[in-house]
Amino acid sequence: MPNEIFALALTVLAGLATGIGAAIAFLIRKPTPRLLSLALGFSAGVMLYVSFTEMMPTATEILGGNTSAQWLAVGGFFAGIGVIAVIDWLVPEVSNPHEFHTSTDFLSSPGEPTLVIKKEGETQAKLMRMGVMTALALAIHNFPEGFATFVSGLYDIETAIPIAIAIAIHNIPEGIAVSVPIYFATGSRKKAFGLSFASGLSEPVGAVLGYLILREVMNDTIFGVTLAAVAGVMVYISLDELLPSAEKFGKHHHAIFGLIAGMAVMALSLLLL
Repeated sequence: MPNEIFALALTVLAGLATGIGAAIAFLIRKPTPRLLSLALGFSAGVMLYVSFTEMMPTATEILGGNTSAQWLAVGGFFAGIGVIAVIDWLVPEVSNPHEFHTSTDFLSSPGEPTLVIKKEGETQAKLMRMGVMTALALAIHNFPEGFATFVSGLYDIETAIPIAIAIAIHNIPEGIAVSVPIYFATGSRKKAFGLSFASGLSEPVGAVLGYLILREVMNDTIFGVTLAAVAGVMVYISLDELLPSAEKFGKHHHAIFGLIAGMAVMALSLLLL
């Protein structure tokens, strides 16, 4: 029971990091493209580093550490990539929390441009729908992440903590993606923050549902493959969405500096654990 409580608490904290993203969107009144580029690169660096240095080796070890285990881990990894690719394909781009739009998102100024949302041609109803759909899409994306965090907490605390940190950091820009259109549609910070915060609850919900469904058959094989699959999900999101978006918002080196900083922070946290 203590392990289950710890695992659930860790999953809740990781999921509710979307609330941090909403708070940042409101506290920083003039977020710049450079800042967002660095943040997206940082998130990608964290996820890539923890996927390849922590999650995949741990998954292989749990599966037995032999050649068969390596094949299973690799299979799980690419299966995770396939699942998230299908989800991204099914979710419309405008409501996908991993799609960042840049064509009309910036207003040029003599200094550095400021990140803004242009409301021309967009009604409040459309903005509201965008925010709600983004929250729903985010909930779908977060289910496997929450399950992996929860099960990791049950099996190995040292593995679970860096996974939770990586997912939490990744959830911050997603919280921004949910809260901003809601705020512009309603003018209410409370509603925007509340929906963004609530969307993060999908992780503990997914964790509990997945555990209840699989607990009777849960074993090292299922856990190892799940861990490898979530590593694939995180790598796909980093390479397909976060890094390309970071480069669109800022310069190439902004994205790379953020990427390296994310890896360095994650490496340091693993060494200090």
